[in-house]
Amino acid sequence: MFTLIGAIILLLFGYIVYGKFVEKVFVVNDGTPTPAYTKTDNLDYVPMPAWKGWTIQLLNIAGLGPIYGAIAGALYGPVAMVWIVLGCIFAGAVHDYFAGMLSVRHGGAQFPALVQKYLGKAMRVFTDIVSVVLMVLVAAAFTAGPAAVISAKTGITFMLAIIIIFVYFLLAAILPINKIIGRIYPIFGAVLLITAGAVLISLLFSDIKVPELSFANMHPSELPVWPLLMVTISCGAISGFHSTQSPIISRTLKKETEGRKVFYGAMIGEGIIALIWCAAGMSFYGGTGELGSVIASVGAGGVVDQISVGLLGTIGGLLAVLSVIILPITTGDTSLRSARMIVLDFLGSRVKGNPKTIAVVATVAVTIPSFYLSTIDYQFLWRYVGMTNQMVATVMLWVATSYLLKEAKLHWISGLPALFMTAVVFTYLMVAPEGFGLEYNLGMTIGLSATVAVGLFYAYQIMRFNKLNVPALAKK
Repeated sequence: MFTLIGAIILLLFGYIVYGKFVEKVFVVNDGTPTPAYTKTDNLDYVPMPAWKGWTIQLLNIAGLGPIYGAIAGALYGPVAMVWIVLGCIFAGAVHDYFAGMLSVRHGGAQFPALVQKYLGKAMRVFTDIVSVVLMVLVAAAFTAGPAAVISAKTGITFMLAIIIIFVYFLLAAILPINKIIGRIYPIFGAVLLITAGAVLISLLFSDIKVPELSFANMHPSELPVWPLLMVTISCGAISGFHSTQSPIISRTLKKETEGRKVFYGAMIGEGIIALIWCAAGMSFYGGTGELGSVIASVGAGGVVDQISVGLLGTIGGLLAVLSVIILPITTGDTSLRSARMIVLDFLGSRVKGNPKTIAVVATVAVTIPSFYLSTIDYQFLWRYVGMTNQMVATVMLWVATSYLLKEAKLHWISGLPALFMTAVVFTYLMVAPEGFGLEYNLGMTIGLSATVAVGLFYAYQIMRFNKLNVPALAKK
């Protein structure tokens, strides 16, 4: 239990200390009007209070990700908590902060537009494709579960439940952000936080023993922690999906000083939720082996249900049902909204017509493949969600690093996490079944060699920008 409490304290300390440091490196300026005021359109650009922005951001990035992912990551034992804490403070929260604040600085720009500015047009094309694919996959992956629960609890068919959910998705993606999302998300956020808080309190005052920190590999299949853990637990540590969500809220920020609370703070909140469910997963059944058996039998959703009922009784069961239905939906709707925004940014002035009509057509265009994919195997979808997720996260960290290099600021705060995630992505692509499926040692050699090459290019860019910035700094 000391490991869990200590980990939560470290996350809060990270927000207070390191979050403030990251903000200082970025240099906020409340004298500059935000896009919420300079581009107000009563659709996406709408000023909102910081607390509401934080709530929406938390639900946008969280959903079931820090619950399902953390439960799967619990199979690795307490080392999963180490990854959540370090990943969240030094990688994930930094990633989310720069994704949001660079969007604010560039008029509410979407993630691919930032990629083009700081990494070039070729990388922009790649990012446009991967980002939209990720949004479609996420919306699809987070639809089947709620549809199955709705079908089981109400008696309506699975397909009808999916149709109902996608009708809501279309409305949430098309209507102004303050019409649906801004009104109902605070309520959904309360469900998420109350459930996590209740599980934490129950763990603290029950006879269940949460394992203390051990670096032994406790995975039942003896799979290596590196790099699988870093992909298994993405939401709660670092997730590229967040870079597509932060621009949604960047268009509602009233002033730049709210960025640390909304972007960095929401990621810390997600990390705490992930820690709680990770601890519950590895302790509720008495060990990681037992947890693995239950996951294989009833899935992550069943684990959430059993833990909630076991720790919280009837009320817990109700909260579990609400969580399994509501939380994925709050991720799916903003996924399609973000996909619509990315498509519209890509089209730009190429398509003429009524903006609202074009927005509806773009939303329908990304909804159709998502609807189809929601009817196929969930595990298949989730594997590819994880892989594309961390690819996007890595690109965003390099965007932040490029920005800091050009501005002659402390680039290491994003550059080192970017190198780490580059290694994760390359090695995972080499050894994972959905990648090249190479033998582990061979895959590690190739993946780390590619990372070294990227590191050398990073070193070259540091030297290049140092030479460019010296005259400018001398003039100051």
